Amino acid sequence: MQLAATGCAVTFFMIKRLETFSLARVLVAGNPVPSKIGIRIDVMNADNIEVILKRFERPDEIRILTKGKFEIVRLGGMTIGRATYEPGWRWREHVGPSVGASRCQIEHVGMVLAGTATAVFDDGRVIEMHRGDLFHIPSVPHDSWVVGNEPYISLHFLGADHYAK
Repeated sequence: MQLAATGCAVTFFMIKRLETFSLARVLVAGNPVPSKIGIRIDVMNADNIEVILKRFERPDEIRILTKGKFEIVRLGGMTIGRATYEPGWRWREHVGPSVGASRCQIEHVGMVLAGTATAVFDDGRVIEMHRGDLFHIPSVPHDSWVVGNEPYISLHFLGADHYAK
C-alpha cells in the first residue's frame, strides 16, 4: 500500500466486510489501516484536473412527454433535469399514465426558471411556484400543473434520475 503526503481525492474500497475507522486517526496518529480495507490517495496536479462543461442544448437523455419534455444531464456524479411544460400540462394526465400512477411520489429539489406551476398534496396543501423560487417537494403523493399561458421551466437537482421513468 502506498500513501502520499498530500492528496485531494481519497477512495475507499471494500475487500471482504465493512470496518469503520477514522482516516484522520490512521493518517495522523499512525494507526495501522485494517487489512480488509484498501486506500488509494490521488494527488491532484495540473495534469489530472479535468473540467467538464455540458449544456441542456445537448442533454444526455430526453424524456418526451405529452405537452412537455424532461432533459437529463449527468455531471460530476449528479443527474440534473430540466423540465419544460406547455400551458395545460398536468402531471396526472401527461406523466401519470406512462408510469402507472395518479400522483407523483418523487422527491424534488429544484429551481423555477420560467412560468408558474402548482403542486397539490393529498392533504389539501397547495403550493404555487414562480420564476426564481427554489423548491423542495417531499416524496409524498402530489399532483402538479402549469398555471397560466406561459410555459413552465425548472431545473431539478434531486429526483431527476427517476422522474417520468
